Amino acid sequence: KAAAGGGGRGMRVVHELKGSPHVVDIRNYGLAGAVQLAPRDGDSVIRPYEIGLAMWQAGFYVRWGGDTLQFGPPFESPRDVLAEMFDRLGTELHGLK
Repeated sequence: KAAAGGGGRGMRVVHELKGSPHVVDIRNYGLAGAVQLAPRDGDSVIRPYEIGLAMWQAGFYVRWGGDTLQFGPPFESPRDVLAEMFDRLGTELHGLK
């Protein structure tokens, strides 16, 4: 089982969401990461809230605050688990109004 944070790779997979609908910026440092979303109708918190709830219902814990989704998976997260989480996030972003 390979750790996601091993070898300086961190959460590189989060950057695969670049260009997805509503994504303004993506940042990470190791396993800590954030995806900034564009406001909807002047409301900067509704999209992160909606996606945070959808991710929770899908079995993933994602924090949201202001206009960002924040990620802090366990240090020993296997790469396939991170890939599954961010694949689901991509699906949610494409389905978001």
